[in-house]
Amino acid sequence: MGSRRKVIITTALTGAIHTPSMSEYLPVTPDQIIAEGRRAVDAGAAILHVHARNPETGKPDQSVEAFARILPTLKETGAVINVTTGGSPFMSVEERVAPAAHFRPELASLNMGSMNFGLYPMLARYPDLKQEWETAHLENSRDLVFRNTFRDIEHVLDVCSANGTRFEFECYDIGHLYSLKHMADRGKVTAPLFVQSVFGLLGGIGAHPEDVQMMRRTAERLFGDAFRWSVLGAGASQMRIGAMSAAMGGHIRVGLEDSLWNGPGELARSSADQVTKARQVIEGLSLDIASPDDAREILGLKGVSDVGF
Repeated sequence: MGSRRKVIITTALTGAIHTPSMSEYLPVTPDQIIAEGRRAVDAGAAILHVHARNPETGKPDQSVEAFARILPTLKETGAVINVTTGGSPFMSVEERVAPAAHFRPELASLNMGSMNFGLYPMLARYPDLKQEWETAHLENSRDLVFRNTFRDIEHVLDVCSANGTRFEFECYDIGHLYSLKHMADRGKVTAPLFVQSVFGLLGGIGAHPEDVQMMRRTAERLFGDAFRWSVLGAGASQMRIGAMSAAMGGHIRVGLEDSLWNGPGELARSSADQVTKARQVIEGLSLDIASPDDAREILGLKGVSDVGF
């Protein structure tokens, strides 16, 4: 009998979209983010996707100092640490890449194209946000272009590749896959490509099953067997799209960055709640969850001994 396929669960612990008033369970302080990471790994996560926040206000904080309070302790979990270069859509690329450049992680996220990034519909669902910055954060997205030009992408690649960091290529639409193919054709990126397809954010591709199938088919046509595919579904689409990915040969990302919910009307008390549900889906398909070392092998990572934290 052949061995069972192993599925990587990535957990995005806090992100830069949701604000503290939306859920009491959203981790903000370094201790809270670290505790979330430990719970996620215990539940079965192989990769931790890391953002930092101001511990007083909960605003996204992309400073090296903020990540220094989180990364060394998260490393102790044994998980692959994935440092964001997306930061917040309101930040410059130089600000966004600084932590990954400094800490030389095994893995860093990299957004593969500019896009409208509409968060403002959440204002209708959360009319009583407690802090002024939270309302501005959502309202200002009406006129927000999340800038990821070819120059920006090349800058991140040049800065981080020199440190042996590999990338989670975040693709919010079909055109982002073609931008990645352009970089591959120029030798700026090398296989295996870790493609994270993002569904359901306003300004990017939708969350319909046909959208998921089209992203998968396009990636297969462009990259053949030289890529590893994962998905994240925003909000209510999280588990449905994750289940599709696992059934189609891909991997799954969950976490409070992508959805605050564990089901209709039920807030997730931890990202670990969502990891547990993803694990149930994977094991229900007679597949195995990947350990952190499995993920390192699948993605061709340099190993934890060569990071800078």
